[in-house]
Amino acid sequence: MIRRILKSVSLLASGPNDTVGGQAVMEGVMIRSKDCLAIAVRKPSGEIFVETRPWFSMTPVCLRKPFLRGFPVLLETLVNGIKALNFSAQQSLDEEEGEISPWAMALTMAGAIGFALLLFVVAPHLFSLGMNWLGLSGDAEALSFHMWDGLFKLLMFVGYILAISFIPEIRRVFQYHGAEHKVIWAHENSVELSPQAVRDFSRLHPRCGTTFLLFVLAVSIVLFTFLVPLLIQLWSPQNAVLKQAWIIGVKFVLMIPISAISYEIIKFSGKFHKSILCKALSCPGMAMQMLTTHEPDDAQIEVAIAALKGALGQR
Repeated sequence: MIRRILKSVSLLASGPNDTVGGQAVMEGVMIRSKDCLAIAVRKPSGEIFVETRPWFSMTPVCLRKPFLRGFPVLLETLVNGIKALNFSAQQSLDEEEGEISPWAMALTMAGAIGFALLLFVVAPHLFSLGMNWLGLSGDAEALSFHMWDGLFKLLMFVGYILAISFIPEIRRVFQYHGAEHKVIWAHENSVELSPQAVRDFSRLHPRCGTTFLLFVLAVSIVLFTFLVPLLIQLWSPQNAVLKQAWIIGVKFVLMIPISAISYEIIKFSGKFHKSILCKALSCPGMAMQMLTTHEPDDAQIEVAIAALKGALGQR
């Protein structure tokens, strides 16, 4: 579930006003350009298969404004990303199964989001309660409680990435992730799209979904630290169990503004990535990309180039 989210949010910083964005899929790359996307997959025969399709949007015009668009864009990005992963898995195995059904898509999204909330909201909260029980932190109103909460989130995130990086199939996905970044850099620098020309570009990119997730973690720590104690002071149940359940519910709701703020930060840092401020903002995410991207070979770069050309309407 988390792998799907990690792969899908790589597209978050791309939009109608940007050039391109993308994500790695199974044995391939998906690239988005404005209102269309292209999925390029290396089939078992060695052929590169490219499919171009419209970008599925579920964000109404009224929610496309700054600080309103983040959460709806996250949802539609998950939909498009999961569809691309499903398609790439079929093509890379030469299967003929049909597109994922709406019900299956809804269940997959619900499962992915639910598992992510369990792992990064509920589990850290329970861990912090354990630290409070051991006398190593205060209660939910204390700064120390949220410091433990944030530390546990970060360790869970890094530990998860490290664990899956040992899986051979995931290492190949991370190589395609690196190829995706290289061709985007080449495109943004108006360089010829060939493996030889693309190869020397960095596999790290400031608009990567890995950076976005780190922004989500950082913003959640800040908002939880200041808003949760305030909301507890305004009202909370007297029963201890209900109080903790209410706090977790509040954290669920706060994920909407957290995703919105994080989206604007990554848009800003990606647009002005040469400034000192944006380099500082992106630095932790770029460092984390050392784990989520690997150097691709020329064959993988060819697939990423095919995806980019497909998204741009080129042959």
